[in-house]
Amino acid sequence: MARQGLDRLDGRMLRLLRERPRDGLLEIARQLGVARGTLQARLDRLAGAGVVTGYGPDVDVAALGHEVQAFTTFEVDQPARAAIATRLRAVPQILEAHVVTGPGDIWCRIAGTSNQHVQEVIDHVLAVPGVRRSTTVIALSAVVPPRVQPLVDEVSGLSEPGG
Repeated sequence: MARQGLDRLDGRMLRLLRERPRDGLLEIARQLGVARGTLQARLDRLAGAGVVTGYGPDVDVAALGHEVQAFTTFEVDQPARAAIATRLRAVPQILEAHVVTGPGDIWCRIAGTSNQHVQEVIDHVLAVPGVRRSTTVIALSAVVPPRVQPLVDEVSGLSEPGG
């Protein structure tokens, strides 16, 4: 049963591509029992729909020497938000940033080599015109690392909703 444009074959294909990214499409097609052209067409359809957004390797930032991760909320002047977003994209240690509701305005995940390095990144952002203040928490460990496969499994019917 297809849900949100994904069926079970799409879900299985995406799972194998994530679990075995170095296998070629021919090998993955063989494992799934479909023609390579079928697999390629499905992958192209998902990429064209914006479901598949990249093919690069996952990188562990701690292995790059950035073992400290922090979550920082910046309060900003709303008219300056677009200019601030441009400046945030220029800071390599900002792994992601989101405009949020509730307290604060922009939420960032920051990677640093030390607590001091994270502080330097925050101070750099606080110097941007329109950024008023920040609130930061340091991550101690990841109990659920960044992932999408469980959601893909649910949407494609490979697992039960909420399970």
